This record gives sequence, structure tokens and C-alpha cells, in this order.
Amino acid sequence: MVIEKTKDELIIRLPSTVNVEEIEDFLRYLRYQEITSKFKVKQVDVNKLAKSINKSWFESNKSKFLNEDNS
Repeated sequence: MVIEKTKDELIIRLPSTVNVEEIEDFLRYLRYQEITSKFKVKQVDVNKLAKSINKSWFESNKSKFLNEDNS
């Protein structure tokens, strides 16, 4: 592995034998960190939003898990 830091970038070189899917997962996490580092949101507000999204998603998908017919 080679890590190089320039004025504007951090460059990481890895051998081609590294698992690409794991690197992509890690890069998505880094992108998330980059994007959210600028936000100033209270954790309680994040929790409320996540709870609302999860509830809505479950209501839309519960038939897949509970063998109920949604029609």
C-alpha cells in the first residue's frame, strides 16, 4: 500500500488483489463522512428522522416479512 498526500488530495494505491467490494464499502463510508462533516444537526433530530423513515419503510414492506397480503 502506498499513501501519498498532495496539497489537495490524499492518494492511496492498493494492490489489485484487494477485495474491490470491501474497498467500495469503505469509500462510500468516507464519502458519507465527507458529506456529513459540514452538517450541524442534533443527534435527536437524526434519530427522529430515522425512526420515521424506518416506520414508513416497514409499513410498506411488512407483508414481505410477515406473510400478509397488502391488497
